[in-house]
Amino acid sequence: MNRLFASCFAEYLKIKGSKILWFTIAALCLAPIFGALFVIVLRNPALTAGNEALKAKAALSGFSADWPSFFNLIAQAIGVGGVIIFGFIASWIFGREYADRTLKDLISLPISRSTIVISKLLAFIVWCSVVTIAVILISLLIGFMLHLPGWESQLLYSSLRHIFTTAILVMLLCPPVFFIASVGRGYLAALGFVVLTVVLSQIIGALGFGSYVPWAVPALYNGIGSEFGGSLNTTSYIIVLMTGVVGLSATIYWWKYADNAK
Repeated sequence: MNRLFASCFAEYLKIKGSKILWFTIAALCLAPIFGALFVIVLRNPALTAGNEALKAKAALSGFSADWPSFFNLIAQAIGVGGVIIFGFIASWIFGREYADRTLKDLISLPISRSTIVISKLLAFIVWCSVVTIAVILISLLIGFMLHLPGWESQLLYSSLRHIFTTAILVMLLCPPVFFIASVGRGYLAALGFVVLTVVLSQIIGALGFGSYVPWAVPALYNGIGSEFGGSLNTTSYIIVLMTGVVGLSATIYWWKYADNAK
């Protein structure tokens, strides 16, 4: 347990010493900012008098200037944008040792490689949770500043549950990124894999089979793409869970048995 704590503390120091944490928070916080823009547009139609594209975007999104729509927008942003942002976080945590050439020093420590992987997993979970909470807090701040109608305590509870469920679904999709970053010995292969999964989920989701593609499940959970006939079932959630389990198991196996001393 002491070694796990020491490994987790080392991960904390690495994250603290970089600016990536703030970048990921800022990237996902674009969602409530754009939500605020939509609210302003809906409340002031004169602002879009010469901008038909913005007016059409607001109409197509089905967005309305109230708390339910604002919370739903945040959940959708995490369900879609979170796949990219959380995937980026996963690739950084597991790929930086190779990019910074610190892997040999890391595995020479009297800590098992499985413990190192678990500590990186915990760092990933905490990091993604912090980003999610930061987005929620900023969304609440923006919503109160805009005096959005429809606030209810029950709405807050159900919306937070929905947002965190979406975040958990996205986090479960990231262990394969751990594995790709480890096998690819850096960021690039993992980031390429993240982009590939986003593209494939869009294409297969458009064909109506998104419920069987794990990377499309968070979006479908938030109603994105349901017009193509994709509907979630128990199998969909099992596929997401198995994606996480298989990805983590493969990562642990790789770190334990691959020759990382080269």
